[in-house]
Amino acid sequence: MLHIHNGDSTAGTLREFGFPGEHKAFREVLMEGPAPENLSPDEWVAVRALFHSGYERTIEKCEKEVREQEAWLSKFAAHDETILWFEHDLFCQINLIYLLDWFARRSTRQTRLSLVCIGEFPGVQDFRGLGQLTGEQLASLFDKRHTVSDSELHLATQSWAAYRSPDPNKIARLIEGDTSAMPFLGQALRLHLERFPSVRNGLGRIENKALELISTGTIKLKQLFPRFWETESAYGLGDSQLWDSLKRLGTAKSAVIAIDNPDNSDPDMKSNRYYDASFTITETGKDVLAGQRDFIDLNGIDLWLGGVHLVDDAVWRWDGRLNRVSR
Repeated sequence: MLHIHNGDSTAGTLREFGFPGEHKAFREVLMEGPAPENLSPDEWVAVRALFHSGYERTIEKCEKEVREQEAWLSKFAAHDETILWFEHDLFCQINLIYLLDWFARRSTRQTRLSLVCIGEFPGVQDFRGLGQLTGEQLASLFDKRHTVSDSELHLATQSWAAYRSPDPNKIARLIEGDTSAMPFLGQALRLHLERFPSVRNGLGRIENKALELISTGTIKLKQLFPRFWETESAYGLGDSQLWDSLKRLGTAKSAVIAIDNPDNSDPDMKSNRYYDASFTITETGKDVLAGQRDFIDLNGIDLWLGGVHLVDDAVWRWDGRLNRVSR
């Protein structure tokens, strides 16, 4: 029995609990970084390895890890059952549609493909993810798993293709249709569209929420991150992903936040030091937050959101009043 978990926390908890089977964590962050369409397998590995190397690891090591993950995935047929353990947030839903698309392209006749995917757990208030649960609580979900249906595989394949498209309107059209086969997917993909730069000020929902929190006074990341999660937990961001967004805001030519790095000798402000960094909104940031100035007009843009590469001459923007993305 092969268990594919949404992260090391869940995998480790069930492993330590002694739950039968082989427990593997799917170590990708497909909601972040480039995911362009029409790549060969080797090109895909190279693109993702290059992105992961931005987290202070060599490209060679990242490429090795991506290939190793693909290798153990490919051995699924050696198990009588493969169970996917995921949850409702954007982080999980994007990884899940990748995996379901991956399995849809392979014969699963020799193994049962099952899914545990929840957005709440009885008795747990403010449920945010499987990582909150004990081994006993996680084990109780096993009997509630279901065999992945053709409808789920079909929707996941459509969704993964839309996510990788250079036209985000493919996502918009998809979620206007029937996504009930995967009950958390529609809302997750809408949250993804709201990450696109706003027509109001050139920042997406994540950056605007962070800037709003910072505008109340100087704050360190270790205080900012929990406050961000109180309202934006449905994104499933880790602190390193939030830091990447903050670093972009603070290192731009016309910065909207000032970052007080605890080690000012480190110009790259690497992740082993970012947790004690503190943030203050700048005068430019106040204007951007108020919608009086536009972050992209001030600084340009070079950013990937799934298969969309946002650059200065090709910017898709989210219009919250019209609930649509336009170029």
